[in-house]
Amino acid sequence: MYPALTDEALMGLIQQSNPVALETLFNRYYKTLCQLCTVYTKDYTVAEEITANLFIKLWDNRDTAILNVKSYLFVAAKNLSLNYIQKKKDPVHSIEDIDLQGHVLKDRDNPFKILSGRESYNKILSLIDTLPASQRQVLLMSRIDNLDKNEIAKVLGISVRTVETTLYQSIKKLRQLLKGQHNFTSES
Repeated sequence: MYPALTDEALMGLIQQSNPVALETLFNRYYKTLCQLCTVYTKDYTVAEEITANLFIKLWDNRDTAILNVKSYLFVAAKNLSLNYIQKKKDPVHSIEDIDLQGHVLKDRDNPFKILSGRESYNKILSLIDTLPASQRQVLLMSRIDNLDKNEIAKVLGISVRTVETTLYQSIKKLRQLLKGQHNFTSES
């Protein structure tokens, strides 16, 4: 084990086919990466599998140069989790498969309001995509995944204060972007 070596030094050893360096990197990030994947997949077992596959992929592609190992691992874990979610979406095979309780329309929900709501939702998502990566990630983890500040800090390996500041900045920026969108709430 090489606990004193930096991530980049470990990556150099991995490129030289040193399995102990991979094990050190694995032990350093495994738990945190599993927690991050669980945020997206909502299943710790799946998160463990995604994380293990990530390290297998890292070993198989060890000839590839990686400048910031920690960033690479976290971005790759997130992307693999999102890919898993995308593949997991089950198709509806029959009308009996649909949970009608959650899909019953109220009288006041006319097609225009439904479409308008979807358009607004899509506009908000597209505006969120324009935020810097760190702000977008914290905002989505807070508002979409309903994680509290302590959980976000733990998953991302940052302080709670940094999470609070980043969340404040992202909401402020999103409000500015929303104000700049004309016809955002108009019904025409």
